[in-house]
Amino acid sequence: MGTAQSEKKLALGEQAIFKATRTPEVIVVDGKMEEDIWKKTETRTLNYFYSVEKEDDEQETVFRMLWDEKNLYLFYDMKDKYLTARETKSDGEPYLDDCAEIFFITAPDSLDTHFGYELNLNKASNDFIYFNDYYSGKDVVYKSFNPDFKVAVTYSGTINDNSDIDQGWTMELAIPITNFGELGQIVPIKEGARWAFLALRQDRNDAAGKRRSTSTIFPIYDISKNVHQANRFGLLEFVK
Repeated sequence: MGTAQSEKKLALGEQAIFKATRTPEVIVVDGKMEEDIWKKTETRTLNYFYSVEKEDDEQETVFRMLWDEKNLYLFYDMKDKYLTARETKSDGEPYLDDCAEIFFITAPDSLDTHFGYELNLNKASNDFIYFNDYYSGKDVVYKSFNPDFKVAVTYSGTINDNSDIDQGWTMELAIPITNFGELGQIVPIKEGARWAFLALRQDRNDAAGKRRSTSTIFPIYDISKNVHQANRFGLLEFVK
């Protein structure tokens, strides 16, 4: 387990670089990770936990990423004893459920703007463009960003029933590079290119109450400041 950072501000690049492998295979988005290339790319667990109240609030998440000329492919493999998903609306609050999230900064030296995708077990998506310190020290979220992408979920257990113990769930996404528009062409995706990103998970373990923990791939500051701390993102490198 890691801990939040409360004081030291890191410059982008001081955290360990995550490498996404180019896939020569066609990826079928089915939540099952059956293609061989998934076994050859880097895996990273989300080891930094926040708002932990009980032992069950620290549950493992394994993250993988691939790319080709058209898409970014993400895979989250999550252990989960208590599957919870209530939100069904687009641009709602899936982050209050069991939820997988990804944030991208397509020009890694520009820390004031990032793209966000947040999805729960129902595949209810909250997607946005986030502007840090947009005006008078306040952040602004542009919610009219409604991108196209593919998503598939599998799970083992019963959703919204904490009377039994569940096993977990997976989420697989294919995000078209065209989603990022001209901002995605400042640093075009190719071998050796780098973006900044943050992969994270919201884990709700209390079906009736408010108990919810967060885990991230890179350490962030005090969770009370929210997770949109761009100077804590890590670098993503696209490799063959």
